[in-house]
Amino acid sequence: MKVSELYIYPIKSLRGIALSRSEITRLGFPFDRRFMLYKVLNKDDGVELKKMQVSSFTEMCLFHTDLEYPDENDPSGKLFVTHHEPSNGSKETIEMPLIPNTKGLEVLDVDLHYSPTKAYNMGAHYNKWFSKWFGFEVLFVHLGDYRRQVLFPGIANDQPNQSWMSTITSYIPTFGFGKLEDKLTFSDCAPYLIVSKTSLQSVSSRLPDGEEMDITKFRPNIIVEGADQEWEEDFWGEVSMGDATFKLVHNCGRCASINIDYDTGKPAVGETGTVLKKLMKDRRVDPGAKWSPIFGRYAYLDPASDAQIIEIGDDVVVTKTNSERTRFGMYSQRMHAKRLPTLRADWPGLSTN
Repeated sequence: MKVSELYIYPIKSLRGIALSRSEITRLGFPFDRRFMLYKVLNKDDGVELKKMQVSSFTEMCLFHTDLEYPDENDPSGKLFVTHHEPSNGSKETIEMPLIPNTKGLEVLDVDLHYSPTKAYNMGAHYNKWFSKWFGFEVLFVHLGDYRRQVLFPGIANDQPNQSWMSTITSYIPTFGFGKLEDKLTFSDCAPYLIVSKTSLQSVSSRLPDGEEMDITKFRPNIIVEGADQEWEEDFWGEVSMGDATFKLVHNCGRCASINIDYDTGKPAVGETGTVLKKLMKDRRVDPGAKWSPIFGRYAYLDPASDAQIIEIGDDVVVTKTNSERTRFGMYSQRMHAKRLPTLRADWPGLSTN
């Protein structure tokens, strides 16, 4: 098997960026999901920030992203966001620093899947631009040096990272950003999502002749090609890619986001708008996410592989298989009681008993 495609999503739920090569860290690919959008809800008792994800705010897929990596001349780099208006084909782009200077920015309390953190309000200039397109008040935030807690068992530990980013491509310099534990950015519950093109063929086979499922709707980080069987990745426990090793810990349950028409920013019509329903028939295979069909595996980087490089064409070898499928969110009541005593023994909001 080979690495076929690589993606990052600098702003959660907006369009991703295809890479040919990247450093890998225990926090994920550099610059992956470091920004996020929140809807401002003004209530009698104050302001509530509602997380924005493409499953609920389908127009998020109309925003395309691109970047320029930091270098000696521009240590902050650049992130470009372009809104594509489906009604007339017009485009409008806003530019921002890829690594913002957070000094003086308002610090907010934010939450994603019951794993709260703090983040920086990027300010009125960006908030107004996004709010204009969504038609309601939006806050655009950057994670900065803050992190989210991993709620899976046995993942978070104190083994340090050696660096955050060294070489992404041959012309990008090294950046050291200190030591990190296994924490999360604005990725849902793991730094990496690995999917198989062989299994994608099974999804596409459910559509009319000539139609293929767009794999980017599954929002993967790493796409593998050449697996012998559809859905064999359900049982992968560990894989090596080049010189790196990934621990595949849980399945990824799917939601209505895979039914969206990325050209219109609305739920798709016809058969492409029923992909989730089609997968419900035989892919609800994880009792920890029993209402969701499974496609892909959440993965963490082995600490010994920190700061390695991955690129398209790297060999992929399954080094450990599980005898049965993992159960999403499963961990001991003892571990959970210590960490989140008022919640159930699962990842709250994401898993089912």
